[in-house]
Amino acid sequence: MVWMYYKMDGDKLIRQVQALENESGEVGFSNDNSLSDSFSGLQFKRYFTKDIFADGKKPEDVFEWEKCDVDIANDSGKNIFTQEGVEFPKTWSPLARKIVCSKYFFGEVGTSERETSLKQLVWRVSSKFKDWSLKQKYFSDEQTAKAFEDEIAFNTFNQMVAFNSPVWFNVGVDKICQKVSNEEKECYIVDFNSAKGVEVIKLPLGKEREYPQTSACFIQSVEDTMEDIMELAKREALLFKYGSGTGSNISTLRSSREKLSGGGTPSGPLAYWTFWDRVAGIVKSGGKTRRAAKMDVLNIDHPDIMEFINSKMNEEKKAHILLDNGINWMEAQNTVSFQNTNISVRVSDNFMDAVENNEDWKTVPVHNKEMADEMPTYKAKELLNQVAGGTHFCGDPGMQFDDTINKWHTCPNSGRINSSNPCSEYMFIDNSSCNLASLNLMKFVDAEGNFKIGDFKNVVRITAIAQDLEFDNSSYPTRQIAENSHKFRPLGMGFANLGSLVMSLGYAYDSDEARAIASVVTALMTGKAYETSTEMAKVLGTFEGFGENRSQMLKVMEMHKKGLELIDKTKLPEGFRKVFDEAEKIWENVIIAGEKYGFRNAQATVLAPTGTIGFMMDCDTKGIEPEIGLVQTKLLSDGGILKLVNGTVKKALKNLGYEEDEIEEVMTYVEENETIEGAPYLKEEHLSVFDCANKPAKGNRTISYYGHLKMMAAVQPYISGAISKTVNLPKEVSVGEIEKIDYAYLCRRGCGRG
Repeated sequence: MVWMYYKMDGDKLIRQVQALENESGEVGFSNDNSLSDSFSGLQFKRYFTKDIFADGKKPEDVFEWEKCDVDIANDSGKNIFTQEGVEFPKTWSPLARKIVCSKYFFGEVGTSERETSLKQLVWRVSSKFKDWSLKQKYFSDEQTAKAFEDEIAFNTFNQMVAFNSPVWFNVGVDKICQKVSNEEKECYIVDFNSAKGVEVIKLPLGKEREYPQTSACFIQSVEDTMEDIMELAKREALLFKYGSGTGSNISTLRSSREKLSGGGTPSGPLAYWTFWDRVAGIVKSGGKTRRAAKMDVLNIDHPDIMEFINSKMNEEKKAHILLDNGINWMEAQNTVSFQNTNISVRVSDNFMDAVENNEDWKTVPVHNKEMADEMPTYKAKELLNQVAGGTHFCGDPGMQFDDTINKWHTCPNSGRINSSNPCSEYMFIDNSSCNLASLNLMKFVDAEGNFKIGDFKNVVRITAIAQDLEFDNSSYPTRQIAENSHKFRPLGMGFANLGSLVMSLGYAYDSDEARAIASVVTALMTGKAYETSTEMAKVLGTFEGFGENRSQMLKVMEMHKKGLELIDKTKLPEGFRKVFDEAEKIWENVIIAGEKYGFRNAQATVLAPTGTIGFMMDCDTKGIEPEIGLVQTKLLSDGGILKLVNGTVKKALKNLGYEEDEIEEVMTYVEENETIEGAPYLKEEHLSVFDCANKPAKGNRTISYYGHLKMMAAVQPYISGAISKTVNLPKEVSVGEIEKIDYAYLCRRGCGRG
């Protein structure tokens, strides 16, 4: 067949034709006539701002605004940040204001270029997306592009969705700051005006703000040479500086047990990891106080695997000694190694089978194959036990299940998936990037508990188009990452506030009903994102790597669609039954449109932690997490602290049928006792609805770790990438129990991508 797609040539849009062999090796031609030579751009109509625009208003006019002062103090009460007279919608909490003002407002405090209003921040970002959409010909006219800008702005003001932090740090800054550096920035961009056609070039002098770093997640390879080992540190530092995180599989580095070609003993990956970790500790994320985010992965058959598994635990034991001798925690942490890096062990199904059968596990030399007999052999169960022991002591290492990950890989002909970003939700080929965005699920449920399907689909579509615009208007730390980002265009859309959603509807997080709700919402989100991707492919062209991976990607789409059969529709509340029907229709269309037009993006969704942007949207729960506790600590505008019962509790009690006076007494009891156990009027069968990740001091109930695993397993079939999820455990948990979690068949064969 012939695959037709559009590309930019300067200011002209030209149609390209790519000949592809079909399954039988024959070369044919597509009979698709929808790609005409006349270009009208993507169809886009106002949805949220339709009435606003008709009344001659702007998106911000819908909201009531107020000015306040933002003060932030450290643990000792010392004020570390102040900005007076900042402007936010009245509905935004003091915490959301503090986060956005201190993290995302551009400019030095006290200078004329300093942003003072959320309106300014949202304008510089949304208007930049409008500019990009016209520059890249996503829309054919200014009016349509302006509608796109307004929809992004409204959704942000209304806390329905938020892009990842690098977007708020960097996008649109060139509109308000014209300063240029004296030196060429060491990064790369996609150039559509090159005489050679579309190519990746080094960023020209003075263009650093016009091509911002927008992706939060990067995966980088490292070669077993001193030059590349040092270069990785440099590349990572540049990513940290502009607010992003990066991960690498360091199994390519020969072990400390092998030999160097010129004689002598190699240092091994742990020695270089010590150096990389120090760099991460020095360079703050986004130039702010946020810590850098870094992941290192080692394969289970690497000869240095045992030392890697125990590395963080051994260093943290040193930190405990310092703490016990009066050193403050920050100094103790900065003194020891490996405190700036998450680590994961990448295991195969063969290894897990060896654990199950109590077999030996032989490690394999990286380069010196003649030394195979000299490499360590361990009991597979011993290795797993050591992983659990490290996790019990300090939370690391995690585990990544290599075979399952690569089974769901949409682009295997372009390379294996070897690693992940620091939080493990983005998994794709080496030297690639992903931009994230998260939807606030609580914004899509009405007072009667019905899911607002139309609102949700529109936000997904708007966000997917905006995310796709980022790829060719951003800068990247290496030529290869720039090339792969342009070539594969993997999106990382996700959601937050699932825990609040299911509680507010009156269901326990660890329940079949909650898992059915989560599954169907995730299926709808990913389906709509991929449907939008086929729409963009039809008009703008597929991602360039689609041709060589067409068969496998369509196979993965079928796997996602087939996953709908796993959802128990009988467990869906009435307000969510139509969501299943809509998801089914959309996935049917994804398969048909994908066959016909292909896809614009190699991936569409992940489930990220949504930490900072979760606070920006005033989400009580982040990502797929359950509620941490029923009593929340709120920061007041005057700098004070107030403990409040989570507002979700009240909504849940109302949906469960309690009267107003009963609800008020329960709320008072919870505020006083920080638990709902023993509250007046509360029925025994409703206790589980209010179970949280952490066991309250005056209570006994908590969510089982299997409840967390089951929730991940429920939604994983509908996610392109993986899930960033910490399984919350009580402090009394044993190493053996953690080992059961690591080994859980449920996680390994079902959700086991991260």
